[in-house]
Amino acid sequence: MIKSGYIAIIGRVSVGKSTFLNNYLEEKVSITSSKPQTTREQIIGIKTFSDAQFVFIDTPGFYRPRHKLGEFLSKEALSGLKSADLILYLVDSEYSYGEDYVIRHFENINVPVFLVINKIDLLKSKMSIDRIILSYLDKYNFKGVFPISALEKTHFEKLTEAIKNYLPSQGYFYEKEQVTTQSDLKRASEIIREKVLFYTKEEVPHAVGVFIEYARMENGLYVMYATIYVERASQKAILIGKRGEMLKKIGKDSRLEINEVLNTKVHLNLYVKVKKDWRNNISDLRGLGYV
Repeated sequence: MIKSGYIAIIGRVSVGKSTFLNNYLEEKVSITSSKPQTTREQIIGIKTFSDAQFVFIDTPGFYRPRHKLGEFLSKEALSGLKSADLILYLVDSEYSYGEDYVIRHFENINVPVFLVINKIDLLKSKMSIDRIILSYLDKYNFKGVFPISALEKTHFEKLTEAIKNYLPSQGYFYEKEQVTTQSDLKRASEIIREKVLFYTKEEVPHAVGVFIEYARMENGLYVMYATIYVERASQKAILIGKRGEMLKKIGKDSRLEINEVLNTKVHLNLYVKVKKDWRNNISDLRGLGYV
């Protein structure tokens, strides 16, 4: 019988949730960055084996919201918990009080939780790993503890076998070849946002939203027009850069990666517009696909 189920990837910001998902699937379905709020909605990633299908839910990082977009991100993270058959709780350091904000949500759901210690490639010794594990053991009744390196794909096999043991016996939810439920346009817009995060400083990243205004296949070329939204004119100036150099770099890197991810040739046109305080405007959030 096939073991299948939904697995929520939970943790505070920047613990490597999206890196884990991409490397486990061996395909990029979720953008990555060291900056908080990189993942802004649930990303579904699908891994199919001969005897199992894992449907991963990559959730936004847990943090206390400061605007309506933040409230949406928190709701997305919580809904990922409630719909899961199993939770992977990723951490990368010893317990601190800030983790209580995540752990207390486990108390209200009847879902098994694995403690996953990520980034062990950065730790100097097994003792360092043990200290992290010991700091969490009395905080919750975890059903398993798994040290891994998402970056180097260390100990994925042990985690895989443990996940199979906790999933119900049922058929595949998705076709065997499918790796994500995201549309091509959503993946393209997220790649563009990732390049903005990579090239810009702290003033810009949190205020950025990307929307594909137009996309059509024309003579074997995928023509896309995308708008990058920011909240202030100063942020727009940073994104465009001197003589448009910054926007050119973002556009070039985005186009090359979209070509690879979508396995097609893309002609990408980027524009930057100001939407004042869009993260607190329900209409703007809805227009950008967040609510």
